[in-house]
Amino acid sequence: RGGAVAVGRRVAASHRVAAIAARRFTHAELWAALDPLVARPAFRVAEVGRSMHGRPIRAVTYGAGPTTVLLWSQMHGDESTATMALADLLAWLGDPSDVDRALRARLAAELTVVMVPMLNPDGAEYFQRENAAGVDVNRDAARLATPEARTLKALRDSLRPAFGFNLHDQGARILTGRSGRQVGIALLAPAADERRAYEGARVAARLVAAGLARVTEAEIPGRVAKYEDDFNPRAFGDLMQRWGTSTVLIESGALPDDPEKQRLRAINVVALVSALDAIGSGRYRAADPRAYDALPMNDRAAVDVLVRGAHVVFPGGGAPMRLDLALNFDEPLARRRPRLREVGDLETAVAIDTVEGAGLFVHLAPSMLETDRAGARRLRPGAPAAFTLRRGPAPGSEPVRLPPFLTPDPQ
Repeated sequence: RGGAVAVGRRVAASHRVAAIAARRFTHAELWAALDPLVARPAFRVAEVGRSMHGRPIRAVTYGAGPTTVLLWSQMHGDESTATMALADLLAWLGDPSDVDRALRARLAAELTVVMVPMLNPDGAEYFQRENAAGVDVNRDAARLATPEARTLKALRDSLRPAFGFNLHDQGARILTGRSGRQVGIALLAPAADERRAYEGARVAARLVAAGLARVTEAEIPGRVAKYEDDFNPRAFGDLMQRWGTSTVLIESGALPDDPEKQRLRAINVVALVSALDAIGSGRYRAADPRAYDALPMNDRAAVDVLVRGAHVVFPGGGAPMRLDLALNFDEPLARRRPRLREVGDLETAVAIDTVEGAGLFVHLAPSMLETDRAGARRLRPGAPAAFTLRRGPAPGSEPVRLPPFLTPDPQ
């Protein structure tokens, strides 16, 4: 494992596809970056379907080994972290240099790796979760109403892959456990039915997930969790497991100071290189499933910021009131444009960041208030957060410095 992890780290640093440097990119931009890479002799490229708007859905194959591994990303059009990681893997797998040649040759002999970097290109065009019909493709595995879902199902049926990697992004506000840290990576060996038993394809998926748990926990300690495993009869991960493909879900969440998810992109590269190595060599069979079972659960979503224990001063509104303020960012990854979410006794609320306001006073900006026809003013729900924190209730009292993410955004 250590060798593959070291290689993965090196790949993430040295084979990063520079043309894809931010989370949002279109189908055309992705393939403009990938076309020179997949033209190398190591790859076979096939159009396996078309999106609702006619964009080609392509699969790239590396190797011709006896064990087939299928990886698909951007089933949700705004979940692109793993797509960037797959681009980096393709840059490395096709590298004609001697660096890591032995490992690449062994993977090519042991595995047939098939990647679909962007399953939902129409969704990517609008950077939305759903496809052009407004359908969540990941909830269309049973009905197969969408061309994107039919493409993935047909590809699975033609390949009969032993292993599958369902690559997604999850929300930035999910914490490990009840009040743990922000989740960077969540893993799941999906259930194949309502019993959620470890049998059939799920046995191997759990072992691969256990290896991934060890690798990712070493990269981001305390920020790896287990995704909830309730069976969903409409979801691809669950049905892939039922159809006999040992499937692992990897969800990329969020890390501090990683607004474009480039650190998580690198962690995906490390995870996937190590997983492919473990599958190809068969070493995944020796993994301890307890490494996966012991992961804390993805818990309820936190609020981005909690201003706790302060007294809120309402202009012309009588005595200050002790109220907690919960704020969420319009752009949670970049931590920009905070907006009021809830006000009141939020003592039990969980937040990614907390501003302790005991003994202090929140002075609201006029933009957070509305005036009715009678001239009464109220705190506006959902208002952009604009306030100062002061040591007294008087407007001219000494201000207290707020964290940078709560300073006014000029944009």
